[in-house]
Amino acid sequence: MRKAGKQRACSLRLWLFLIAGGSVALTVAAQSTTQTSPTNAQDAQTIDQTWQRASSKYDSERSKILGEVRRVAKDGPYRADWQSLQKYEVPDWYKDAKFGIFIHWGVYSVPAFGSEWYPRNMYRQGSDEYNHHLSTYGPLAKFGYKDFIPMFRAEHFDPAAWARLFKEAGAKYVVPVFEHHDGFAMYDSGLSDWTAAKMGPRRDVHGELAGAIRAEGLHLGASSHRVEHNFFLDGGRQIESDVNDPQFAAFYGPAHTWMESKQTLLTDWTYVSNAYLDDWLARDAEIVRKYKPELFYFDWWIGQPSVRQHLMDFAAFYYNDAASRGSVGVINYKLDAMEKHSAVLDVERGQLNDIRPLYWQTDTSISNKSWGYIEHDSFKSPQAIIHQLADIVSKNGNLLVNIGPRSDGTIRDEVQTVLREVGSWLKINGEAIYGTRPWKIYGEGPTKIVEGAFHDTEAQPFTDRDFRFTAKNDALYACELGWPSGGEAVIHSFTAAQLAGSKVSSVSLLGSTSPIAFDMQSDGMHLRLPAQPLGKYAHCFKITLQPVH
Repeated sequence: MRKAGKQRACSLRLWLFLIAGGSVALTVAAQSTTQTSPTNAQDAQTIDQTWQRASSKYDSERSKILGEVRRVAKDGPYRADWQSLQKYEVPDWYKDAKFGIFIHWGVYSVPAFGSEWYPRNMYRQGSDEYNHHLSTYGPLAKFGYKDFIPMFRAEHFDPAAWARLFKEAGAKYVVPVFEHHDGFAMYDSGLSDWTAAKMGPRRDVHGELAGAIRAEGLHLGASSHRVEHNFFLDGGRQIESDVNDPQFAAFYGPAHTWMESKQTLLTDWTYVSNAYLDDWLARDAEIVRKYKPELFYFDWWIGQPSVRQHLMDFAAFYYNDAASRGSVGVINYKLDAMEKHSAVLDVERGQLNDIRPLYWQTDTSISNKSWGYIEHDSFKSPQAIIHQLADIVSKNGNLLVNIGPRSDGTIRDEVQTVLREVGSWLKINGEAIYGTRPWKIYGEGPTKIVEGAFHDTEAQPFTDRDFRFTAKNDALYACELGWPSGGEAVIHSFTAAQLAGSKVSSVSLLGSTSPIAFDMQSDGMHLRLPAQPLGKYAHCFKITLQPVH
């Protein structure tokens, strides 16, 4: 009986232990569910305060930077108002450069699916990215975007090799995205734990790249998409996901509901707190102070009305900071985000159909489907990039061409081939591109540009009757975007009337030592050409002029 009693007592204790253990497990599970449960019903201020608390460890450093920003914004040739900022003049180094490289590289290159907007779309029910994520990685409450960070190792990243490639491509400036919409800083930020220097690669990858770029004699730019992070991950609040977990709020951001407008940013009513805008301003200023980029590129959402005062603060700070070092910086903006004289307009994946008196830029990507690396992408040909470059330069602009490296730090062969082909063309024809300015008209020919953003894949192929013109010193350049089959090219715009005050002394084809025979006729300049072209893609003629006394 005593033995049986002991057995019953032990069984009772085990039963009570299991009950207690089960209660603990259920409690932990309940807490976990609560932490990842949808939070979209919370008001905007509550959501923002959760983010502010998670980011509070850097309050002191942020305040220090903001104090410096506002001091420098008052100490120099510019002030934080549009009347002052519209006095800005674009520097000659940028006007002479013509061609740059853009780099979208980050944690989103790990899933390599959809586009660089994977971190947003993976939390949007019904999207291809959402379905792909669930089938590949599992529920978003257990495997969220943060869980890709340890997989982002950049183990083969060689900044010196990248910089050599960019120089070989003929680029004169390079613009890495220091932080994209996802909120992961690709530099050594003193305002966040969520950086490539502290997680993932555990390297200041863009700091290393900045040094390599300058070692090759190229200009360094920086791109910040931090402001879009205010709303970027709002889909995660609609569903059970790790975006709702307060312990990750410093990374996932406030993730406010994006009250998007399809018409204009002036009717975008998304909640943006002053605390978030201060953080945005401090992070951008930190990049300026640490890396001194000569160009600062912003995406479209700086045009949201709530951002404007902080944007003026940044512009005055950035321009004055550059002036204090004897330099002139460049800010790229989109749409109507800034007063048009105060910075350089950027047209995303698009072109203009005439010369713009104010200097401008197109940014496009060699890949057609994404700015970042994805599998199964398609790519523009070297000819498409070169024709776009010639067209944009003739209209007073620059071309910024994007690449998306793999998560291991390698650049796919297809992209390297395009860059090297562009560089080979520029070695022969760069005289007609670098350091030039527009002529009276941009060019001639039957092929018309579809003007505006996001039309790059709608471009019609150019023909041998399409020319683009540039000018430099005593020379005109005419780049023919094809090769005529009859052995003759006619440039109708180069008539005696158009060239009034000058006469043509010689015509040559860049890359050839033989002069080109020409006749000035009533319908323009007739050039007698070899049967076969000497180069590929586009063929630039140099027309040397002499003044008529």
